[in-house]
Amino acid sequence: MPKKNVREITIKESKGAFSLFGKTGISKKDFDFSGISALRQLLNNEKARILHVVKTEKPKSIYELAKKLNRGFKAVNDDLKLLEKFGFIDFISEKTKNRIRHRPEVVIDSLTINIKI
Repeated sequence: MPKKNVREITIKESKGAFSLFGKTGISKKDFDFSGISALRQLLNNEKARILHVVKTEKPKSIYELAKKLNRGFKAVNDDLKLLEKFGFIDFISEKTKNRIRHRPEVVIDSLTINIKI
């Protein structure tokens, strides 16, 4: 049975405001969010669509993914960079003729959000 990759985010109430942080440690899996708006930016509908299409349709490149989503290349690339930064996806480099293309791949199976009050 393959190992499940789980990301965990904790939201903590502090002095009347919510702050976000990941588990302690230095791994790419552990993150320090600056505020709840960062979580909203990370978990919006467009990024959910990207994760779904990457996982189910397995596009061979960022360009192919942008075409499948009917979105501009730059917007999709920016969203992918954010998802990579927070450990949701990785890029697999593949050489094709004279170019290297980067195939996005989802590397988590689930996301757990804890709210501490």
